[in-house]
Order: sequence, then C-alpha cells, then structure tokens
Amino acid sequence: MKSVFSHEYETFRCCMIAARKEAQLTQESVAKSLKKPQSFVAKYENGERRLDVIEFLLVARVIGVDPCDIIRKVAQGMSESSGEGEI
Repeated sequence: MKSVFSHEYETFRCCMIAARKEAQLTQESVAKSLKKPQSFVAKYENGERRLDVIEFLLVARVIGVDPCDIIRKVAQGMSESSGEGEI
C-alpha cells in the first residue's frame, strides 16, 4: 500500500483543496454539509487520513465539482510523472 504522502495522493489532495477554495467554501462549511467535524476535512486535506471512494464522491458533491475531473487530473499527473501511470 502506498503512503498518503505519495506524489499521486499529493496531487489528489491539491485538487481537492483547490476545488474547495474555487467554490469559495471553508473547511467548516464543507464539514457541516457532510455532518462531520471540521477536523475531518482538515485531516484529509493535510494528508493525515485518506478518503475512501464513497467519502470522495460525497465531498465532491458538497464542493460542487465533478469527481471525474479530479480523477482525470490525478491520472494525468500519474502518467506525466511515471510515463506509464503505474498504480
């Protein structure tokens, strides 16, 4: 299993943070919509915990971003960095 600090996960985290900020939402407002504590958002944004697929889809919905756009950006970053997109 790869670390949450892998290059690929860093790309994912940056995309999620950028999407939240572009939507002009705070960590607290996202957490409130998810019915979670603000620390939930802070922890996945800081890389202290991973989001599973269902959590990712819920967060994407709250932020108002197409989850496929995030996945495309991460996949593109993976192919650019490794040349093969190895998982």
